Amino acid sequence: MTDRTSVRRGNGLGPGVAVEDARTTDPALESLLEFLHQQRGFDFRGYKRPSLARRINRRMNDVGAGSYEAYTDYLEVHPDEFTHLFNTILINVTRFFRDPEAWAYIAEEVIPSVLQSRRDGGPLRVWSAACSTGEEAYTLAILLAEALGPREFESRVKIYGTDLDDEALNRCRPGVYTEPQVKGVADDLRDKYLERKGGQFALRSSLRRAIIFGRHDLVQDAPISRLDLLVCRNTLMYFNVQTQRKILSRFHYALRDTGFLFLGRAETLTTHGTLFRAKNMKHRVFEKVPRLDLQDRLLVLAQAGDTEAGDLIARQVRLREMSFDSSPDPQIVVDAEGLIVMVNREARALLELTTDDIGNALHGTELSRGPLELQRLIDQAYTKKGPVVRTGVPWPGSQDSRYVDIRVTPLCDRDDTTLAVAISFSDVTTHRHLQQRIQKASQELETAYEELQSTVEELEATNEELQSTVEELETTNEELQSTNEELESTNEEFTLRSQELNRVNSVLESVLSGLELGVMVVNNELEVFAWNRECEDMWGLREDEVLGRPLLELDMGLPVKALAAVVAPCALEGTPRETVLEAVNRRGRTVRCRVRCRAVPGEEGRTHIGAMVLIDEEPA
Repeated sequence: MTDRTSVRRGNGLGPGVAVEDARTTDPALESLLEFLHQQRGFDFRGYKRPSLARRINRRMNDVGAGSYEAYTDYLEVHPDEFTHLFNTILINVTRFFRDPEAWAYIAEEVIPSVLQSRRDGGPLRVWSAACSTGEEAYTLAILLAEALGPREFESRVKIYGTDLDDEALNRCRPGVYTEPQVKGVADDLRDKYLERKGGQFALRSSLRRAIIFGRHDLVQDAPISRLDLLVCRNTLMYFNVQTQRKILSRFHYALRDTGFLFLGRAETLTTHGTLFRAKNMKHRVFEKVPRLDLQDRLLVLAQAGDTEAGDLIARQVRLREMSFDSSPDPQIVVDAEGLIVMVNREARALLELTTDDIGNALHGTELSRGPLELQRLIDQAYTKKGPVVRTGVPWPGSQDSRYVDIRVTPLCDRDDTTLAVAISFSDVTTHRHLQQRIQKASQELETAYEELQSTVEELEATNEELQSTVEELETTNEELQSTNEELESTNEEFTLRSQELNRVNSVLESVLSGLELGVMVVNNELEVFAWNRECEDMWGLREDEVLGRPLLELDMGLPVKALAAVVAPCALEGTPRETVLEAVNRRGRTVRCRVRCRAVPGEEGRTHIGAMVLIDEEPA
């Protein structure tokens, strides 16, 4: 299989971030993923291809599909296969207090910080994303109830548990778990927050009412908002870099400015420092980095007949005019009708304008003609409703190679109506000369830089490959753990069945031993598989000498051929038979034996599996 990643610069993810190359993906696999999205609404296109392909191939092997196209056809014919495929892709491995040290840090550091930031007594909102079968959501409930107390917990806390897997959600909604599943809960917490019901444990109703479970797709659905704590463990590692960035942006939006993000052991946020910063990297706890939106606000101060307010506005207008006039860059303002409305001091000196030109049309001046093409830039600013910039424009008539940057900025009202444009001219002659010198120096360094960059890229590629290997190993470990839990459950079932079988055998042996008749049981091939003590006493053959042997090979005083003639029809046809045979018992005495034969039916009354033979000595 070819390498699916390449290291690129300028991708907006920080240096050394691996981006999945679409050219190396399997078109047939991509077609299958598109089919799953269209048919069932599950979008796995953002998952990492190696692990995703491995799990899909597992299901393909189970159903005997030799290609992705064949498997797509199989899904169309067998709709039930969708459930098996999604359960294979969405590994549900979780438990109470998974990684105890990390949860201890949450209890001792994070939850107290959350409560400190919410001293106003407002509601506490927590989200357990990709919660699987719900153990982590209930773990959060236990820790918050322990920190707040039962009454305050019930009135303030709301926990949201979401997952893409409907089957997993149906398992976690009742809040009932087996004893092995709750073994991670400390004894004192288990006694306090769990109730034993038969062989299982159920969350107390006060905890269960605080949790809302629902289906949610991290890639497609809008996030839950105003969160104090967001837990999403060992889920991001299954997505590629672009999808991780999309999900983390939504997580950033969902959290309050004082909120925390709790990830799994195999996940880091080294390339998302603008969104989150590490609170504790060892336990993968991160803080949100707040973003401040700075907006200018206009204050309406004038009122009809309010002289003081009018004077204040007049002073503000005068201050704006003075500030505009003292700007170090030449600036003019042209309104929507093309009239010059403002010209500052530097513009009057550079453009040879006077205050008498205010109110005149721009196109009537020399400024609108020539190589500057100001009117074209103004039209572009009106169309774009944003600044238009031209850099390094030669100034007309200059003898010393003078250059300026021209910036045309639309001035908009509150309703987004463009009232005028501000045109500024920045002398960049010195900057241009310095830039030329810097460019020359850069060319001399380019060769050395390219060699260094090549080495850096090779090291970054190696680092990304190691990181990918670590994530693959973590995924494999999760899968092995899931398999081990299933094997443990199967072993427990086998143990219970073995104990039950031993009890049944013991009862059967007691019954056979208590009968005062000789009892033997044979199968359809007339092989002995039961022989009681009374038979041993009659014919002198022990149980271990006859079990599994054909009846016709037994060396005993009872004529086996005559006996077989009675037993065989009974075993095969199910018809009861009875006869009297003369025999010689183990003491050498001739006796008459009454032989009764009854068929042994199979399970649920199906085909007979043998016959039971009762032998009784008749009195002489």
